[in-house]
Parts: sequence; C-alpha cells; structure tokens
Amino acid sequence: MRGDNKTRDEIVKAADRLFYRQGFEHTSFADIAAAVGISRGNFYHHFKAKDQILSAVITARVNKTQDMLDQWARKEKDPADRIRCFIHILIRNRRDIKRFGCPVGGLTSELAKLNHGAQGEANKLFSLFRDWLAGQFALLGHDEEAEHLAMHLLARSQGVATLANAFHDETFIRQEVAQMCDWLAAYTDKELA
Repeated sequence: MRGDNKTRDEIVKAADRLFYRQGFEHTSFADIAAAVGISRGNFYHHFKAKDQILSAVITARVNKTQDMLDQWARKEKDPADRIRCFIHILIRNRRDIKRFGCPVGGLTSELAKLNHGAQGEANKLFSLFRDWLAGQFALLGHDEEAEHLAMHLLARSQGVATLANAFHDETFIRQEVAQMCDWLAAYTDKELA
C-alpha cells in the first residue's frame, strides 16, 4: 500500500508540472505516465479519469500554498514582512514565470476558457491568497479596506506574471517587485503615521 501512495504522489507531482508547462488540455495520460515512468495500466490503477488527476493536483496546490502561508506567518512577526514574502514570490519563481506564466493564473484561465467544472475548485487558490493577504492588511490596521488592498496586490502580481511571461523579462519582474514593496512601505507609513 505504501508503494501505491508513493506512485500516486509521483503521478500528481508529474501532472502538476505538466499542467503548468503544457496546460491541462494538452497533457495526456500518456504524457503523465511517461514522466513518472509507469505503464498506462498502472496509471489507470490510480486514476481513471483526467478530471480525477486535476482534482488531486488542485488539492495538492492548495495544501502546498497553505503550508507556504503558514511558514511565512511563523517566520515573520510583522504582517508587512509577510506581505513582502508574497510579493517576493515573483522573484523566487522568476525563471518559471518567464517561461510558463503563473501556475495559478494559467490553470484558472485555461479552465475558464474550457468552461470546466473544476474552475471553482481552482479558484480556491486565488481565494486563499486573497483571504490571507486581507488578514495581513487587517493586522496592519486596515480592516475596512483589507480585501480591496489584497485584491489590488493580487491583481498587480498577476499582471506582472503575465507580462513577464509575454516579454520574458526578468528586469521587469525585479522593477515591479521593488515598486510593490515601495507601495507597501509608503502605504503603511502613510496610514500608520
């Protein structure tokens, strides 16, 4: 049974990578099985339909994102520093963002175009970020506009990821990250002064 779980986890990780790099629609069972190095029969033992894999990938992404947010909360005492962790994710993931865009934005956009039933499930990733960011802004004393500030920052980071992917421009990413950090610092200073 332990080997079954390990194989299943490897399938989900491979599918996650391929969905990000190739897109959900353009990734086949054969692509995933080849990436894991298993037969299609063994693959079907774990997943009977592509939508089952998609659901497992989304669940894994939600869990990974929640773990990352929890880690930032443990590591950084100041909510503004936690928000900066979110902003700097663009720098940490810049190579993949330049090549493939944002994994969250890419998947949710693709599922929306396909009018896929899992779109709402995938949107949980954006909701998780929005709610977490709003919580950090509320901790900074911006209760009434916390969700607006969270959505502004989330939208700006998505725009940066989209344009960095379109132009393959790392300098742009770095400039935008610096501007978002300046915005956060100025906004925080102005509001708390």
